Amino acid sequence: MKKTVLLGLTAALIAAPAFAQSTMSPSTSSSAPAATTGSAPSSAPTFARVSSDEMFTSKLKGLNVYNQNNESIGEISDIAITKDNQVQALILSVGGFLGMGEHYVAVAPSSVHVAYDQASKKWKATMNTTKEALKAAPEFKYPTTG
Repeated sequence: MKKTVLLGLTAALIAAPAFAQSTMSPSTSSSAPAATTGSAPSSAPTFARVSSDEMFTSKLKGLNVYNQNNESIGEISDIAITKDNQVQALILSVGGFLGMGEHYVAVAPSSVHVAYDQASKKWKATMNTTKEALKAAPEFKYPTTG
């Protein structure tokens, strides 16, 4: 059985347990309130429960992305998060070989579907596009400052 996950991602690892609860947690939920980064900490920490089938950014980064024909079209290489702790984009690496000739594309998290396959015990990312369309998309370049 596949557990479907919307990619609102694990900004929870950074600061928003409620965000992860509503979009990433298919089985258990946390009673922890949302936290914000950059504000003064509350007087006591609030802890959250994390189940063994939760998605972590460490598993998401490097995950191959497949199209509807089960062809590998890229790899999730990074996650862009706004100042408000929202996942803005997934940075996909398209093409290239051993780090040479890679083309980076920033895509909306909603355009990538991530699901856990219970049978294979692996996460799989899919996207309704082709490698050629991703290569033709505007290239994402990392900012040179801050």
